[in-house]
Amino acid sequence: MKKIFIPLAVLFLAGCYNDKESELYPSPSGSGGCDTTNMTFAKVQPIFSQTCAQAGCHDAITKSFTHDLSNYDGVKTAVNSGRLLGAIKHETGFMQMPKGLPKLDDCKISQIQAWVNAGMPQ
Repeated sequence: MKKIFIPLAVLFLAGCYNDKESELYPSPSGSGGCDTTNMTFAKVQPIFSQTCAQAGCHDAITKSFTHDLSNYDGVKTAVNSGRLLGAIKHETGFMQMPKGLPKLDDCKISQIQAWVNAGMPQ
């Protein structure tokens, strides 16, 4: 019986190939890699927690301007009041939010808008 000798280096090289990052990790749908598909409250809730429902603002205790943005019902009420989207977009006639800070980035606003357009699913 004849033994076949395969150099070890050949085995390692046989497993090498060149992948393109864009093919392995495509950008989420939406512009600029901003994922706005299948938006739920669970996906937008961190935005509200980090920028709105802070102590002294729209948290469960303070409820600034009667808006508690720390939970689904509070955010939904704010959206239905017609004030939330105008405020976060810094539109004329609305109090700009977050107060005293720059406008949320376009991706976060697009995600909130997509969630509202989808009917505000939990």
